[in-house]
Amino acid sequence: MQPLHSLFAALSDETRFAIVTRLLDAGEQSAGELCDVADITAPAISRHLKVLREAGVVTQRIDGQRRIYSVAPEPLAAISSWVIAHRAFWEGSLNRLEAAIKNRKKEGR
Repeated sequence: MQPLHSLFAALSDETRFAIVTRLLDAGEQSAGELCDVADITAPAISRHLKVLREAGVVTQRIDGQRRIYSVAPEPLAAISSWVIAHRAFWEGSLNRLEAAIKNRKKEGR
């Protein structure tokens, strides 16, 4: 699997993020079905799909003349784990800040 920074880089583009969102919401789709996620040409969609595929975010299977794309679960699970780990850090920091504010109020400051 690709490093997290590569996954985030692939998802940082608005069009690529829209493609992944569509695939998550609607399930696997062909490149042609994804053309309406942005106001760009079919070759541009293909280039975005290539970036997502190389980053490991989406997988491709061949069905006759069509290329069918779906979201790869492993990279999204890795992103989710990273977010959850960092969420715990921020929640802990905010809880400590809240306690400090309450302490200051009790002391009359």
